[in-house]
Amino acid sequence: MLKHLRHGAGFIVSGLIAFSTDAAVLWLLTRFAELDPYSARIAAILAAMVAAYFAHRRLTFAVVNPPSASEFLKFASVASTANAINYAIYAGMLLALPGCTPLQALLAASAVAMAVSYLGFRFGVFKKTTP
Repeated sequence: MLKHLRHGAGFIVSGLIAFSTDAAVLWLLTRFAELDPYSARIAAILAAMVAAYFAHRRLTFAVVNPPSASEFLKFASVASTANAINYAIYAGMLLALPGCTPLQALLAASAVAMAVSYLGFRFGVFKKTTP
């Protein structure tokens, strides 16, 4: 039971790290670099993907062996799929809902992509280390 609780808490904390990285980079680039919210979000997603990889390895799946290029490529594949879904929802909300802010769209899109990423990480990338 404790192992499952730690696993779930690790996923939540890792997700919060990735989400915070995504939101911070998005905000910084739209606010100070004056990038449009679409271009800024691509850079934010890439930064969040790297943060998520290291956080999930350590906190969610407690991987003890060193990171490998193969593992990162699997992670990036799953994360890219989830991020494509995330970005499509994000852009769709900004286009369809004129009063929607980039951060509101980010929150909604991230919630949907969370389920996709967890399933891919657990059963595809880190399957040997899951509880």
